[in-house]
Amino acid sequence: MGSKTPLFEEHKKLGAKIIDFLGWDMPVYYSSVIDEHNATRSKVTVFDTCHMGEFRVEGKHAFDLVQKAVTRDISKLKSGQMALGCLCNERGGVLDDLTVYRFSDEKYMVVVNASTIEKDFLQFRKVKEQFGFHCKLTNESSTTAKIDVQGPIAEKILQKISNAKLDGIKFYNFVEGKILGFNVVISRSGYTGEDGFELYFSSSKAAVVWNALLEKGKEAGIKPAGLGARDTLRLESAFNLYGSEMDESRTPIECRYAWVTDLGKDFIGRDALLKQKNVGLKEKLVGFEMTDKAIARHGYKIFVEGREAGVVTSGSFSPTLKKNIGLGYIKAEFSDIGTNIEVEVREKKFNARIVRLPFYSREKK
Repeated sequence: MGSKTPLFEEHKKLGAKIIDFLGWDMPVYYSSVIDEHNATRSKVTVFDTCHMGEFRVEGKHAFDLVQKAVTRDISKLKSGQMALGCLCNERGGVLDDLTVYRFSDEKYMVVVNASTIEKDFLQFRKVKEQFGFHCKLTNESSTTAKIDVQGPIAEKILQKISNAKLDGIKFYNFVEGKILGFNVVISRSGYTGEDGFELYFSSSKAAVVWNALLEKGKEAGIKPAGLGARDTLRLESAFNLYGSEMDESRTPIECRYAWVTDLGKDFIGRDALLKQKNVGLKEKLVGFEMTDKAIARHGYKIFVEGREAGVVTSGSFSPTLKKNIGLGYIKAEFSDIGTNIEVEVREKKFNARIVRLPFYSREKK
């Protein structure tokens, strides 16, 4: 038995299929992956993301610590804004991708992946001690609940239980408000490619919020969604998954995160990344569509003209596009859009083609 979120009993009541996910007992689906995927694209779904980690950084040098630790230049953030970035080791390898929330110059929240909570916290603490930054660093993961409300009508449903004016929150901005009378951080963000919100609040209120959302959204067709749909949704949007597209053996530049890596400022791993940028990439992360009837999976080999040229990092059937799609690393000389490749599936090669990313992008209103 693995770790459990505060919503584990609610998942059991809903008949969820529970699997082990990196040491956590998590719902992979309730009805089916495709049903929950389509509900997110067309209506609204609610995800349990309480397994993710939250750190608080407060005090005189809060800005300095976060700025030194992450690849993104957070000096550009205003209060109420958030940003995606990477946490790297000295070699430029990705320890994690994370989001930084700026409350003020002396107060930040950092949201990290579930599988890297301990490693990430140790890295922040190491940077804090190494450079003598005077601030309070707190791991609040065990006392913080996180629920994602995603889909075209997410705002309409969430507004029923929130006092915050949700239509005034821009993408990758957040507010501090109330839900059902208690404090919550609400950001317009997510991991699905749809409009939606991420909610942070006391873990003691997790079941109350979860059930209120399902009740208020019942008439509109809200559904709980599991990790299966979360994965197919993020893949269609070409969002990276830690442990698949990135780990400590890959750099932000390799995994299409150059845009969240500000080499003009100083941070851990910068020197190694500058060197890599100047030398050039040997491999690139690309997207592909299968032209033969086969599904690529993590770890499958990629071939070009009969020669091994790369490896698949993620692959699945796309419920939205009705195609089999995937991401993978390939030698730079074969990375151009339109290049024909082959993917080895159970010792047999199937044709595919490199395509432009993302595979799916919602229409902006």
